[in-house]
Amino acid sequence: LDSEMLKKQIGGCFKHEFGPKKIKEERFKVAIVPHAGYAYSGPIAAWVYSRIPKCNYLILGPNHTGLGSKFAIMKEGTWKTPLGPVEIDKELASKLLGKNPLFEYDIVAHEREHSIEVQLPFLQYRFDGEFKFVPICILNEFPTLDFLEECKAVGKTIAEVLKEEKNWIVLASSDFSHYIPYEDAYEIDNYVIEAILRLDEKDFFARIQEKNASVCGFGAIAVAIVMAKELGAKDGELLCYKTSGDVTFDRGAVVGYASIILK
Repeated sequence: LDSEMLKKQIGGCFKHEFGPKKIKEERFKVAIVPHAGYAYSGPIAAWVYSRIPKCNYLILGPNHTGLGSKFAIMKEGTWKTPLGPVEIDKELASKLLGKNPLFEYDIVAHEREHSIEVQLPFLQYRFDGEFKFVPICILNEFPTLDFLEECKAVGKTIAEVLKEEKNWIVLASSDFSHYIPYEDAYEIDNYVIEAILRLDEKDFFARIQEKNASVCGFGAIAVAIVMAKELGAKDGELLCYKTSGDVTFDRGAVVGYASIILK
């Protein structure tokens, strides 16, 4: 894919019937954003990117491959997309690694993972290459209290470090229900999202267990909720929710996508 085609595709996500149509920047602490193919979730993701201001970005994503460590940080280097290179902020990455032993320096977890890298072209579309980022790939366990405690510890560490920094926003990359009927996805996902909007990470995990919800980035979302509260967030706002069935009209087995900001 060349840069002009990619720019055109991302521009189309903003103008899409499900997209935000215009840029309306606002300050917020955290956003939750989908990571499927742009044809499916791009217009929903564009809602977050229509609100996001120019700064630096810490991007949490789920580990779909099972490779690498549980909370894997790449601490230096450059990621390249068709829109150009984006540099990792090695100072912030090193601070995080030094503050909590749950974080591990690990490249393997990132090598074949798409959930973080698909966010970068949206940021490049808005701000060219004039930002830095830190990628953290999270290997989900089951939504147990033990895993929740680890996510809370990581969220608190990130908040502690970001309190000393300026101009950082955290993005948690996650899709919601996977391959279930359209009506079920709407019901389950909005039930789970309601706990996110209340910034209640414990109830979020409980609702995932209760509904056996296939939210691929539940660890990233839990970390983000805890971190947002530590940084003073009071509530969440659902900007847009759709499913792949809204795009393709195949409603037998859909994937859910939500754009949410915590502020």
